[in-house]
Amino acid sequence: MTGLRYVYAVCRPFGTPLQSQLKGVAGDPPRGLTHHGLVAVVSHVPERDFAEEPLHSHLEDLDWLTETARAHQGVIDALTTVTTPLPLRLGTVFRDDSGVRTMLEAREEDFQRTLDRLEGRVEWGVKVYAESEPKETAEPARKAASGRDYLRQRRAQTRSHEEMWQKAESFSTQLHEQLSAFAEDSRLHPPQNPALSKATGRNVLNAAYLVPRAHSEEFVELVDRTKGELPGMRIELTGPWAAYSFAGEAVTGGEKP
Repeated sequence: MTGLRYVYAVCRPFGTPLQSQLKGVAGDPPRGLTHHGLVAVVSHVPERDFAEEPLHSHLEDLDWLTETARAHQGVIDALTTVTTPLPLRLGTVFRDDSGVRTMLEAREEDFQRTLDRLEGRVEWGVKVYAESEPKETAEPARKAASGRDYLRQRRAQTRSHEEMWQKAESFSTQLHEQLSAFAEDSRLHPPQNPALSKATGRNVLNAAYLVPRAHSEEFVELVDRTKGELPGMRIELTGPWAAYSFAGEAVTGGEKP
């Protein structure tokens, strides 16, 4: 099949084959391209969509981007079940197999060093959301009897909100310290924008943790034990993922086709 080479990830040779029905970006099954001790997982994509100019245009199309990201992540998820992949950025494209091998050759030391650090490890994501109103005070306010009474109620509401956010921040800080002590590494990400995430409440913790796969069950139990500790806090756990947050500079773009 002709076309450009879309690269999903770099990993070490693995013996377990990927699912035969797995489709990658643009519907083409992924395959391994070996160079020295590294494997680039690639598939063919049409130049009409993935050459530099049309790709840049497509990245502004939310529907196209969502479909492509889903296919990209599907391949990464499949790889995560059989090996430790080093995922590359969405839209990493090369002209041909030779271009992919040149990239592997140029960055071989970086890839090997990062794969050594990530071998046998996965990423878990933890988010904490604080409800916009404390549940214990979420009752209709009584009608103010006067202007002074109204101002008193407003000051009380302000203090209540401030106390709630202080508790939320303290809870999140303690949770992050606890999880970081268990994990091998951690990353704090900016809080999610509720308009984009569609999640309710304020995101007060958005973190990733690098955990040995063999210890993942213990990590999940540790997170589960914290749920319900503080009223009004909602904890979301996602994973296990490929270690996107810990790939560092090894996560790279491709050449201009």
